[in-house]
Amino acid sequence: MAKIMRLKAGTAKKLNRSKAGNAVIFVMLFCLGLFMVLPIYYIIIQAIKPFEEMFVFPPRMYVLRPTLAHFSSLFELASGMWVPLERFLFNSLFISAMGTAGQVLLASMAAYPLAKHPFPGSKALFNIIVLSLLFTPYVTAIPQYIVMAGMGLVDTYFALILPAFSMPLGLYLMRQFMLNIPNAMLEAAKIDGAGEYRVFFTIVMPQVRPAWLTLIIFAFQAIWNQTGFNFVFSDQYKVLPAIFRNIAAGGFIRSGVSSAASFLLLLPPVLIFLFAQGNVIETMSYSGIKE
Repeated sequence: MAKIMRLKAGTAKKLNRSKAGNAVIFVMLFCLGLFMVLPIYYIIIQAIKPFEEMFVFPPRMYVLRPTLAHFSSLFELASGMWVPLERFLFNSLFISAMGTAGQVLLASMAAYPLAKHPFPGSKALFNIIVLSLLFTPYVTAIPQYIVMAGMGLVDTYFALILPAFSMPLGLYLMRQFMLNIPNAMLEAAKIDGAGEYRVFFTIVMPQVRPAWLTLIIFAFQAIWNQTGFNFVFSDQYKVLPAIFRNIAAGGFIRSGVSSAASFLLLLPPVLIFLFAQGNVIETMSYSGIKE
């Protein structure tokens, strides 16, 4: 018995990494983190650089005389339009919030029967969903426009909100997470008298919280950054990315304004990520459920 214990202790000791190995992994992760943060840092310093420092060669990764002139110029150009800037901000927030909420809800409700109530043709349907992940929005832009035009929704909010409901990534993600929920838990709830809707909203959705929090991050980022040029033509329905892109399209002289616009568009997705990141990590750490 003592010999077995010594063998187990020796095996456990071999599996542990050395301090040098931990140091190497830490350095690699630190370098990878710096590499991922570099684009965000570059956007920030470009937004506060004066115009004469923006095109210095070799490029500088620091600012000698920071300024907010680019932001002032951006808001001055935006205030010169006949539609107020607050209208474009409202459009972006409204479309992003509605599109994200609808995608999370519909993807979850569609994933539930695929994961827990197999029906004839469910596997073939799921294979079609997986196949649709290969197509970029540029491939489906023309069919979506034809559908929106046929429904009379072009140049409305729904032209930007409804396509967000049908993004296949959310359905795929939710279905894969729901497969890990024990069937015994759902059956026990039904024996206690819970209906399908109660099982879904009180048992399934809390258990897949990491999935829908992650989906919120991806969905909001995708919807927030869309310009809507294919479906919206009236200024009263346009969103911030479209307006900022038009303002920044003034050529070389508006490079600073373009950097300021990029920085402002970066803020909401980053804030959403920082808000949901802790919840995702916490729920993924403590939501392991096994049959």
